[in-house]
Amino acid sequence: MPTEKFQFEGEGGHQLAAALDLPDGEPTAYALFAHCFTCGKDVLAARRIAIALAAKGIATLRFDFTGLGSSEGDFANSTFSSNVADLVRAADHLRATRKAPAILIGHSLGGAAILAAAAQVPEAKAVVTIAAPSDPAHVTGLFRDHVETIRSDGQAQVSLAGRAFTIKREFLDDVAENGLMEKIKQLHKALLVMHSPTDDTVGIGNATRIFVAARHPKSFVSLAGADHLLSDRRDSAYVADVIATWATRYVDLAAAEHTTEAAEPRRVTVRETRQSKFQNTVTIGPHHLLADEPASAGGEDSGPGPYDFLLAGLGACKSMTMRLYADRKSFPLERATVTLNHSKIYAKDCAECETREGMLDQIEVAIGLEGPLDSDQRKRILEIADKCPVHRTLTSEIRIVTRAAD
Repeated sequence: MPTEKFQFEGEGGHQLAAALDLPDGEPTAYALFAHCFTCGKDVLAARRIAIALAAKGIATLRFDFTGLGSSEGDFANSTFSSNVADLVRAADHLRATRKAPAILIGHSLGGAAILAAAAQVPEAKAVVTIAAPSDPAHVTGLFRDHVETIRSDGQAQVSLAGRAFTIKREFLDDVAENGLMEKIKQLHKALLVMHSPTDDTVGIGNATRIFVAARHPKSFVSLAGADHLLSDRRDSAYVADVIATWATRYVDLAAAEHTTEAAEPRRVTVRETRQSKFQNTVTIGPHHLLADEPASAGGEDSGPGPYDFLLAGLGACKSMTMRLYADRKSFPLERATVTLNHSKIYAKDCAECETREGMLDQIEVAIGLEGPLDSDQRKRILEIADKCPVHRTLTSEIRIVTRAAD
């Protein structure tokens, strides 16, 4: 997946460094991501979530706030309000160069900033907070021992995550006067609150206050077991999965406008992400998926494995074929469930197989049929399952032609 790097002008006139993670095809939507306090656009959580969203077709813009990462300016002169203004500038840049963000995502203090900026991005339909404080002043707890010095001397140097930062009195005054809860009450956008109940940096009570203050539609997802920075790759992947699925209810994804002829096969494109050893993006028309290997095989288990996709295709084909047949015959089939498993067996153990030596691939299929079907109807439905197109393809002679791409 390509990442486009560029700069845009922030509220203070400084050039802010940005990265736009793009899907392989046309984006279905655009998202704007705000990172945590003193972090940067390349912090693991921001980068992993943005890349995972891009793999699902959602282009995501992340950038360094003033004085952080590769952005110009002095962090000491930034405030919560200036961060909010920079987020609005980032949305303006997307609107001018691509398309305004339909999804706003904020992590930690970035979540509070996203909530404060949301009203100034009219095109945004969905807002997501991840481990966000309900009051930006919560961040002063990270340097509580220096607050009195900052107020008396006007500024102080504090250590955050092993790095030295200068915090000024203006920052304290600004976060104390933000009025965020009132902005949450007037949000008028779909809200998804994501928080870990064991977050020891921003307590779960913050999520409760944000959720209670907001109007519907609103949703809450517990990130059980995750730490504040989502340092486990699986937590970032889960967050991206939930956001991509949840947003479809509120955002008009461009993919929904695409139409394809049922009889016309669609090209499948598989491309390495280079984010882990085996992770790939799978693009099928407007659909975007991840493929990976399980941890036991050296992967990150961020998506189904190759054989998982093979079994899924066979199972889906059988289920759809049974549904078509049952409906055509007016059989009372309420639901079909297909469970598959792939394994290797010794050829000598297969009495009906032509091959007599070595190992064979075996796919076991268990089909469950729900509904008041009689024995004859069940038998006929099970018979038709083995006549689905994918089953016939896998059991017939297959020619695979591999060539170098143009």
